[in-house]
This record gives sequence, C-alpha cells and structure tokens, in this order.
Amino acid sequence: MMLSDEHFAELAEAKRLLENPGLAVKITNFVGKPIEKGFELLPDNWGQRIGVATKDALMFAMKGALLTMDSRSSESHPRWHKVAAAVSGAAGGALGLAGLIAELLVSTTIMCRSIADIARANGESLDDVSTRLACIEVFALGGTSRRDDAAEIGYFAVRSSLARAVSEAAEYLASQALAEESAPALVRLIALIASRFQIQVSEKAAAQLVPIIGAAGGAVVNLLFIDHFQDMSRGHFTVRRLERHYGTEEVRRAYERI
Repeated sequence: MMLSDEHFAELAEAKRLLENPGLAVKITNFVGKPIEKGFELLPDNWGQRIGVATKDALMFAMKGALLTMDSRSSESHPRWHKVAAAVSGAAGGALGLAGLIAELLVSTTIMCRSIADIARANGESLDDVSTRLACIEVFALGGTSRRDDAAEIGYFAVRSSLARAVSEAAEYLASQALAEESAPALVRLIALIASRFQIQVSEKAAAQLVPIIGAAGGAVVNLLFIDHFQDMSRGHFTVRRLERHYGTEEVRRAYERI
C-alpha cells in the first residue's frame, strides 16, 4: 500500500530531522567557534570514564524513567523537559567536568522521559516492551557526525545494526518481572547504544569546557542537547507510526525515495 500524500509529507519531515547534521554543528553555531578547543581540555581517560557513565545513565533511564510514566496520556510536553534540562545543564556547566559526569545521569533521564512523551503522543504504548526499547534506541540516533562510520550514519542503517540486540533484549524483558542490569541481552544492547550516544555526550562536554561557556552556556548547551534528541524521537516515532500502518518495507522504500 502506497503512502498517502499526507503521510509521505510526514515521512519527509521525519527524514529531514533524522538525517540532519548532528549535535556538534548545532553547538558550534551557538558557541560561534568550533568545539575542538573543548576537546583539547578533555582528560586522557575521558573515553573510558564517559563510556561507563553513558552505560549507567542509559540503564538507569530504561529501568527508572520509562517505568514510571503514565501510558494513558496522548499529549507531549517538550517545553517542561527543556526547562528541566536547562536547569540541569546550568549546574553541570558551573561545576566543570566532574559536575558534567554527575549531571549526565539527570539529563539522560529527563531526555528519556521526553522521548517517551513523544512516543506516547505518536500512539505508542509505554506498557509495551518494544516501545521502551525504541525509546532507548533514540540515543543511538544522534544525526550525522564526523566521528561516525560512513556506512552506519543512516537512520535505517543504525536500526539494522541494533536489530538483533533489540530483539534479544525484548525477549528477555518479556520474560522477566524485573530487569537485571547484568543480563547479557541488556548489557549488549546498552553497550551498542552507549557507543554512539557517548559521541554526542563528548561533543556536549567539549562545548561546556570552552572557556566562554560557564553555567549560563551550560544551560543553553543542554537545551540544544535535549532539543536534538527530541528531533530524533519525533522522526523515529513518526517512522514507527507509519510502519504500523503501511509495513516496514513500504515505509523504508518511501524513505529512500525522498
């Protein structure tokens, strides 16, 4: 079944959001200079530290934020989440790198709730395991970045690379009353998503370490951070909504024609 003109236009907007330049470009436009200066200020062990922090933040968000949301509401409230993210970012910006690591848990949880909010507004049930995993999947959809492998930057390419891990995690969660953080299926999925999410987190950290930023700048950078992932979630859940109506293959073919 071919997409209607209205749905094709919605898919075109979703692709515009999902395939646009990534967070670094948006931050650079705000700062007014490349964020490479900030990367020079990151410590040598930053990769290891942020790798652990992003995995912890994603696991916490999946187990906490998603399970406490009302699945019956059909409206999203992105502005409230942006305000909370700005406050969190101001705190992280004021306290430097140590504050940023601590703030990551808070900001990721806020973003996860915002993503779930948008999913719910697109007809997803938050009681459904596949919806919860789709919310976490958004953190791997960071938009294009110079640090991405060219073969893995497309939206459907990223989803395909995660498909097996998502399926295994869904099977595990469907059979368990309580998710165990050490479960191999969850560990594998979270590690895959964290490997992409930490690229965006590093770009955010680098921006907040640029000398002119400070607390006020940290708030704005966090606004850009959550706004970026809200865009990713709008695109992602629009595609999923259309897939439920037309089927995955038809939507993908239409997406590739745009």
